[in-house]
Amino acid sequence: MIGQGENSRSLADIAAQLGGDVLGDGQTLITQVATLASAGKSDIAFLANRKYRSQLQATRAAAVILAPDAADGFAGPRIVTANPYAYYARVAALLNPASATFGGFHASATTESELPKSVSVGSHVCIGKNVIIGEGVSIHSGCVIGDGVTIGEGTVLYPNVTIYHGCRIGVRGIIHSGAVIGADGFGFAPDGREWVKIPQIGVVEIGNDVEIGANTTIDRGALDDTIVGDGCKIDNLVMIGHNCNIGPYSVIAGCTGMAGSTTLGEHCILGGASMISGHLTLAPNTTISGASTVMRSIVEPGGVYASVFPLDSYEHWMRNASHIRRLSKLAERVSDLEKQLKEKHTEG
Repeated sequence: MIGQGENSRSLADIAAQLGGDVLGDGQTLITQVATLASAGKSDIAFLANRKYRSQLQATRAAAVILAPDAADGFAGPRIVTANPYAYYARVAALLNPASATFGGFHASATTESELPKSVSVGSHVCIGKNVIIGEGVSIHSGCVIGDGVTIGEGTVLYPNVTIYHGCRIGVRGIIHSGAVIGADGFGFAPDGREWVKIPQIGVVEIGNDVEIGANTTIDRGALDDTIVGDGCKIDNLVMIGHNCNIGPYSVIAGCTGMAGSTTLGEHCILGGASMISGHLTLAPNTTISGASTVMRSIVEPGGVYASVFPLDSYEHWMRNASHIRRLSKLAERVSDLEKQLKEKHTEG
């Protein structure tokens, strides 16, 4: 079970702050969130997926968050809301507020820029020249911030984040450990056997309320900037190439790779391990299933796309693969047969 929260609330208090309709005893005290299966007598659980509805009868939760069409499935105290999953997330944040940031400027840290007194700087942090950092920013141990970087107020950089020169980070950002923002894009011009490095003179511009996962890399632009829009959520181990433009409120799951000059419209969703070829555009509200490879632009908004063969035994997979290799010849034979049939029909 999740550890007990230190910010207990009654159902009535929760609804007063977050909305929703309370059914049953509004004075029921809630100390933590939990799943239907693991919840205890002071926990609030939630039902977001109908396949777990059978667990409502057995749960020991003090209360449950439910959608209107499931409200009658639980007899105890409950909060009814249109989006139980999002409501659960807000309750979890309410009961588990972010821990207070550490304070001060560690003696081992160095800076060549003026910082507000409200900025917290951990051990062995290195901050370059002409850096502008907003109020309440927290920079944990081992971070390196290059010359001319801008970081908006309330942003948190976890240990060992590197932000290269000139990059701009919006307000209330969260950048997890090991992320690299603004490294050179993969730009080389062929000259015979050699590859001539193309200077990457753009930067990375990250909007407000963006979260970037651990060990994710976002390359700086070659000429224009690489852009990550407001409200984007990017998972761990994601690679975003130079000159990409990620539309606001897009979500990118772990191990996704995005080649240079890709443009995502607003509110796109990329499943884990997606691969996006360069110089493509995905329309707003496009969803790409996990492990898919996108080789062409998508112009119709709101579509869901996949390019994955279902998992199969090795023997079946090899048999299918051999058929795939023969598809081109089969298509030619079909075309020839259709042509012959058409000629015979014409002669007849």
